Amino acid sequence: MKTIVRMLDDGSGVVILPQEMLDNLNMQVGDQFQIIETDDGVILRPVRSDDVERQMRAARDVMDQCEAALQRMAK
Repeated sequence: MKTIVRMLDDGSGVVILPQEMLDNLNMQVGDQFQIIETDDGVILRPVRSDDVERQMRAARDVMDQCEAALQRMAK
């Protein structure tokens, strides 16, 4: 699939994704996705709520395991 970058009034660029692709990804207006830059180009990856929840659990686990060290660093 090919698409082009379009310019907005504020000077930022926007990429239009076809409706078929949005449907296949189950994405709606306002949904978030990650932009990952690679040597070959970019990857667009939808951010799912379960991804965020998993990352938050991992962060809490690390904070629990390293609580004393984190408190010392905060001083």
